[in-house]
Amino acid sequence: MSETADGKWGIAHVHASFNNTIITITDETGAETLAKSSGGTVVKQNRDEASAYAAMQMAEVVAEDVLAQGLEGVHVRVRGPGGNQQTNPGPGAQATIRALARAGLEIGRIEDVTPIPHDGTRAPKNAGF
Repeated sequence: MSETADGKWGIAHVHASFNNTIITITDETGAETLAKSSGGTVVKQNRDEASAYAAMQMAEVVAEDVLAQGLEGVHVRVRGPGGNQQTNPGPGAQATIRALARAGLEIGRIEDVTPIPHDGTRAPKNAGF
C-alpha cells in the first residue's frame, strides 16, 4: 500500500455534498493538482450533479488522465458538507471510490476529512437532521 520505488502515488480529494461532487487528484504532498473534475462537466441537468452516475463518469475521466501521467494508486480523502450541515458525505462518494478502483487505480487508505465544528456557531433553528 505504500509507495514503491517505481510506482507514483497521489491523493484523491473527493468533496461529496448533496448538490455536487468534486474530485481533485494531487501529488502526495497535496501541492500540485494533477487532475480535477466536477459534476457539471459530465451531466447537463443541475439536479444530476451529485448523482452516483455523474461521480462514476467523473472518476473514469480523472483516472484515465492520471494513469497517463504515470500514477499507480491513490489515497482517498472523502469530505462531506460538514460544519453545521450534515456530516454524511453525499451519494457520489462511494461511487467515486468504486469507479477509481475499476478504472485501474490502486486504492490505498480511505480517510474521512469532513470538518466537524468544536461548538463554533449556533445550529440552524429548523435542522431536521
